[in-house]
Amino acid sequence: MEQPHALAEAEAGAGAGAGAGVEAIGDAYIIRPLELADLSKGFCDLLAQLSPSPPLSEEAFRARFVELAALGADHLILVAEDAATGRLAAAGAVLVERKFIRRCGLVGHLEDVVVDAAARGRGLGERLVHRLVEHASGRGCYKVILNCTTELKGFYAKCGFVEKNVQMGLYF
Repeated sequence: MEQPHALAEAEAGAGAGAGAGVEAIGDAYIIRPLELADLSKGFCDLLAQLSPSPPLSEEAFRARFVELAALGADHLILVAEDAATGRLAAAGAVLVERKFIRRCGLVGHLEDVVVDAAARGRGLGERLVHRLVEHASGRGCYKVILNCTTELKGFYAKCGFVEKNVQMGLYF
């Protein structure tokens, strides 16, 4: 599989902000934007730890990757790659919503934050969330919001988030 860095290039070229670059965490992990090659590094397996989902074909993954890359810096997916194994140990995304309120303000939405069960407790999740929040701040967002389970409230509080309002959903 070729390894274009369309998402990384799109974000770098679109003023991606402080959170989009590559960062090494010691010698163990590298946090960087999602790449096409990440399908074979366990990206979908990682996401399945959040919500059960059938595997994606290479074609479907590539099509969605290209679609998201076209959104530029308004949709950033970061992954943490284990430097020793090349497998992904964590992932998360921030989406920038363009609003009319707050003088056409921007809001960051944290989504699909997951740390592999075997890699939890090493600070990867906090580091990833920090990078995503940095990106949203760099894009000019006036706030970053997320939905989480009751069990994860403590984790997000440690990352600086405060409980606000009530989440509701309508699923199809």
